[in-house]
Amino acid sequence: QVTLMESGGGSVQVGGSLRLSCAVQKDTDSIYCMTWFRQAPGKEREGVAIIDDSGSTDYADPVKGRFTISQDNAKNTVFLQMDSLLYEDTAMYYCAAVRGSCGLWLVRHPDAYKYVELWGQGTLVNVSS
Repeated sequence: QVTLMESGGGSVQVGGSLRLSCAVQKDTDSIYCMTWFRQAPGKEREGVAIIDDSGSTDYADPVKGRFTISQDNAKNTVFLQMDSLLYEDTAMYYCAAVRGSCGLWLVRHPDAYKYVELWGQGTLVNVSS
């Protein structure tokens, strides 16, 4: 059983920063790839960043160099530091867990979200000019 709970969303101006958190509760020793997705109004859900059990990360091209995914030592919280925010970063952001190792397909393939079963409830990020 895995439960995910996001927090940290809000309104920010273009160029600003926000830090999202995902509290992870699980009662299994299974390995999960932790992922942040986002869904903008009228668009499909897309993978943004991934972090595996060893701490290796990868990002979708639109956020590379601006977003940083990390996890705490106990691995029960995953963060998404978002800097230099753009208007087009406005979206609902979701924490997700995928059993097993991470794959680049999570932040590359447009249909990746269809294969994810574990989601948080989402947190809204609104970037305004």
